[in-house]
Amino acid sequence: MTGTSFSSRQWCEKNDSGNHKPLSEIEQLEEACWNGLIQEILPEVFGEPAKTKSLYLWHIKEAASFLELDLSEFPVSKDKYFSLDPYTFLEVQSNN
Repeated sequence: MTGTSFSSRQWCEKNDSGNHKPLSEIEQLEEACWNGLIQEILPEVFGEPAKTKSLYLWHIKEAASFLELDLSEFPVSKDKYFSLDPYTFLEVQSNN
């Protein structure tokens, strides 16, 4: 979730590229994910290393109030019905 105290934390850059352009909070969080800090940021997703399979970050999608991360062993298509993304699962809700 963006716009929270979690997303506004300062993240250290893994590699200082010399580009010192200030990034927004969302851009900093996205950069931290791409730089491999996702496992440190969300350890509960990965569990114990000996018991889980490797998860790879395939894609990051920025929405109005969150970042959607595609984490999996290999790229797969998503089932919209079971998605947590409100823009996705609301498309498939039936009108009863």
